[in-house]
Amino acid sequence: MGTVLLGLAALAVLLWALNGFASADPRKLLGGMRAGLGATALASAVTLAAIGRFALAIPLALAGLALLGLGPSGFGPSLGKGARPGQVSRVRSAFIEMELDHDSGALRGQVIAGTHAGQTLDALELPVLIRLLGEIDEESQALLATYLDRRQPRWREHAQGDAAAGRGGAPSGRGPMTEQEAYQILGLEPGASADLIARAHRTLMKKLHPDQGGTTYLAARVNEAKDVLLRRHR
Repeated sequence: MGTVLLGLAALAVLLWALNGFASADPRKLLGGMRAGLGATALASAVTLAAIGRFALAIPLALAGLALLGLGPSGFGPSLGKGARPGQVSRVRSAFIEMELDHDSGALRGQVIAGTHAGQTLDALELPVLIRLLGEIDEESQALLATYLDRRQPRWREHAQGDAAAGRGGAPSGRGPMTEQEAYQILGLEPGASADLIARAHRTLMKKLHPDQGGTTYLAARVNEAKDVLLRRHR
């Protein structure tokens, strides 16, 4: 009888999980699966306790609570060191700091030096940003041009002179990328595994596709960050 009850409980939870699977939001799917596993573990623990199998019921109940976010943090699956929701990549030059949201692909920026230091790029009018291109170094031009390509793809029609072209090749005067910079660019915590580094790289390269407003400059920085961090795993 105990085995039958255990099977029925597990089947009921499985059917409930499958019912919502087809319409689930992919971003919430992992959380839904975790909740389903947690509910299944708790149902099985209750059944085992009812037939006196406490040695199995107690650890199963603890695991179920942890999967539901109600138990000790030492239980339950981990996404791995360095992974976290809402990851953001950061690229910094002498004048501009840019952020790329991994989930939405949104690109944000701020001026960190010069006349407009402390102001966000969103707050500056297009003519001001175009003038700024002629006042900053090559690497900062590349970052600002990337932002402008997202904000107003036809901005070059309003630009005057070669100084506003802004795409630039490899910026001059920049030293080797540090591990700290590489982690910031990939949006990872120090010590991230090689698998997480590779996954973050793939995600960002998809976001930086030309159809998504990406540029050769940013793609090169992401590739460099991956190479810097993977060297420590070899």
